[in-house]
Amino acid sequence: MFKRALFIAAAGTVVLGAAACGSGSSSGSGSGSSPSSGTAIPTVRLMVGGIDKQIYLPYQLAQDLGFYKKYGVNVELSTETNGGVGAEDAMASGQVDMAGAWYIHTIDFQAKGKDVIDIVQLSGAPGEREMCGMNSGVHSAADFKGKNLGVTDLGSGTDELTQFMAAQKGITKSEYHTVAVGAGTTAIAGIQRKSVDCVMTTQPTVGALENRKLAYSAIDLATTDGATAALGGAWPAAGVLAQASWVSSHKAAAQDVVDALVATMHWISTHTAADIADKLPADFVSNATITKDQYIAGLATDKGQFLPDGIMPAGGPKTVFAMETQIGVDTAKVTLANTFTNEYVQNALKLEGLTATSTPAGADG
Repeated sequence: MFKRALFIAAAGTVVLGAAACGSGSSSGSGSGSSPSSGTAIPTVRLMVGGIDKQIYLPYQLAQDLGFYKKYGVNVELSTETNGGVGAEDAMASGQVDMAGAWYIHTIDFQAKGKDVIDIVQLSGAPGEREMCGMNSGVHSAADFKGKNLGVTDLGSGTDELTQFMAAQKGITKSEYHTVAVGAGTTAIAGIQRKSVDCVMTTQPTVGALENRKLAYSAIDLATTDGATAALGGAWPAAGVLAQASWVSSHKAAAQDVVDALVATMHWISTHTAADIADKLPADFVSNATITKDQYIAGLATDKGQFLPDGIMPAGGPKTVFAMETQIGVDTAKVTLANTFTNEYVQNALKLEGLTATSTPAGADG
């Protein structure tokens, strides 16, 4: 919803339509505090796959809490726009340094020979719900046959999730029709006009559909328990993706970003949905589609998707890999251990004096 091409400097200055500048110094403080005035502060360009979606709130929250600045890095946040280049594609092509996107894209890219890795994991569930029109008759993926199913974009993570859930019920892609409806107002319009029977979407769109009595939640992928039931295990979604070559040549800057986000995930785990909403931009939590109270209620319901420590959870990569294989992605050239690393998160936890609360994924996922 309300996709905007925006760049947000670490100090909070918003510059609409600004051209992305190149990454600054590859050195960062890595000390948990702002570097001295004589130290160059690295600049990292990070594009998010929908910065105002609840599933992606940690990237903006880290900015609003002042954590990027605290850990000595200038992060220029931007968001992908409807019909524009996706965050993960912008990262893979070098338009930005990092992408706030789903872990699954690392497997997609590596299958195509592009060495992209996940360096910090923010959620253990997709944060999505299959929202179906009141008269759709859909209550599980077994009912997808003959339906028009809305996804954010063709080939997106929501498209792949839809394919996987259908395949689990023996329904092929040719037996239903996929429609790109985006999120927010466009997804709501798809349900309202009945151009789609269901749409896979996130908060706050979920809350808006429910409050208007336009749709109900047929499948829960927004919580860890729901994702495990529907997908067969923990399903790591939102993370920070980057080209392995960029990470290797900008280790200190990458560490600074991870330090800031690990601190943010701990902050989320120790604060209420209302506390979080109070820190986010006003137009994220209250706008034409949802009130602040509704935003907070939705976040309180689905807050469990966020991992408190940034660790890639054990079994998560293996679950995603199995899904990719089942829907026809050629994973023969993909080594699972090369798609993610917990190294930077472990360093961040040590810096903060925190202990991982989840079991980290090993080399086999």
